[in-house]
Amino acid sequence: MTWKLAPALVCGIATALAQSVPVPKATLVPATADSHPLEAAAYSLRPLDLAKAGYVEEEFILSGKANVYDWKADGSLNVTASGPYAERILVRHPSNAARFSGAVVVEPLNAARRFDWAMMGGYLQDSMMEHGDAWVGVTAVGSVAGLQKFSPARYASLSFANPAPDAPCAGAKGGPSATEEGLRFDILSQVAAALKSGAPGEPMTGFKVDAIYMTTQAGDIETYINAIHSHAVLANNKPAYDGYLVKNPTAPARISQCAAAVPRTDTRAIIKNINVPVIAVVAQGEVVASLGFRRPDADGPNGRYRLYEIAGAAHIDKYAYDTLPVFADQIAAAGTAQGSPEWPFTAMCDPAIPLSTHPLLKYSYDAALMNLDQWARKGVAPPHEERMQVTDGPMPALVLDENSHAKGGVRSPWVDVPTATYTTTSPGPGTCAELGHTIPFTADRLKALYPTPQAYIKKMSVEVDDLVKAHWFTESDGKKMKADLTAAFGK
Repeated sequence: MTWKLAPALVCGIATALAQSVPVPKATLVPATADSHPLEAAAYSLRPLDLAKAGYVEEEFILSGKANVYDWKADGSLNVTASGPYAERILVRHPSNAARFSGAVVVEPLNAARRFDWAMMGGYLQDSMMEHGDAWVGVTAVGSVAGLQKFSPARYASLSFANPAPDAPCAGAKGGPSATEEGLRFDILSQVAAALKSGAPGEPMTGFKVDAIYMTTQAGDIETYINAIHSHAVLANNKPAYDGYLVKNPTAPARISQCAAAVPRTDTRAIIKNINVPVIAVVAQGEVVASLGFRRPDADGPNGRYRLYEIAGAAHIDKYAYDTLPVFADQIAAAGTAQGSPEWPFTAMCDPAIPLSTHPLLKYSYDAALMNLDQWARKGVAPPHEERMQVTDGPMPALVLDENSHAKGGVRSPWVDVPTATYTTTSPGPGTCAELGHTIPFTADRLKALYPTPQAYIKKMSVEVDDLVKAHWFTESDGKKMKADLTAAFGK
């Protein structure tokens, strides 16, 4: 169904797209003995002692007005409606402004379990706190009902009300919803405006914010980059976001509930060149499914892009689940919780495996964020790396080496100086296909590869030093790798 816009509305659309991003009103919601934020650091499966780390956590309700957009096949953007919203953000930053790095990482939170889940925060939080970065979690539309069930009083004001409930809505199955997911894109821009404003009462008042980076695993970030970024300009004529760290590029999310999904073959499905850097990280276990979203690296002023495919890494591991709320909070928000803190799923794999705590993917994200920050703020371009090798034909597959790790991609000491095969999938139901497990080499094979423990330690140490020097790992994570060697084998 198509519908025509009146001339006055067309004029309003042009004005809305040309305006700078407004700064929303921020209202602090204090934590008390009887009320804490859902997804608070102290109430995660792996609790964080923020005070010990020199950090504070604050929760705000942001309120303002947001547009809903229609994103055409030719890439053009139209405003279809506008309405008020009230959004929740969770902010963690150093308690001392002198320790603040100037960088803020904004994460649109995952709503897969009907409450907020800081998946990327689980990977990045240790490195961010070492560096003095701030982190901001932004509530997903799909989590609002869970938050309001968790604490009706604390979250009563949250609202993504549909501003045009009677408009034609071809994309909505069963009719339009009372909530409008399309509001979230303008809200993300306004979150950045609030963080950079420095105005009294705004979340980062008293802190000099130099750069804001968005990261998440979801099609939202692709939609934001391709449709919204170029229009999201602040009052100082600079972009709302200074860079993007994308976990596993995928098809863009719908821009509103009434819009059609973007086909995988559409040009809008590929991350486009924009005026800030983008780094995409794809684990080996994600590569085949993401082949359709591959694109070349770029280094121009109007397009800075890197794609890093991480050999030996599975799609997800324990670090992502460490930031789930404690079970009592999950049950309060969703009525149930899956599995146990050590295995947060309803079914076990067959045979049962532990949830991996291998740091390869975690360290890869740490390095990607470091490189993104250096690229955005200092103009230091990160390294290039070849793509993983893939077979030709209608059913492409990765080309594997003798240790069953992919050939090509970003290397690591674990795949180039191996003592085990790191699988990227496991047999069993549900999420098992996305979980890896470790198959240690036999003693005879280890002896053939490394005649003595000292020979292994030397090879590993050289590899770590080379990869840190080439910016594939942070210096801090390189020291942790060497400390693990010392702990395992002694000096």
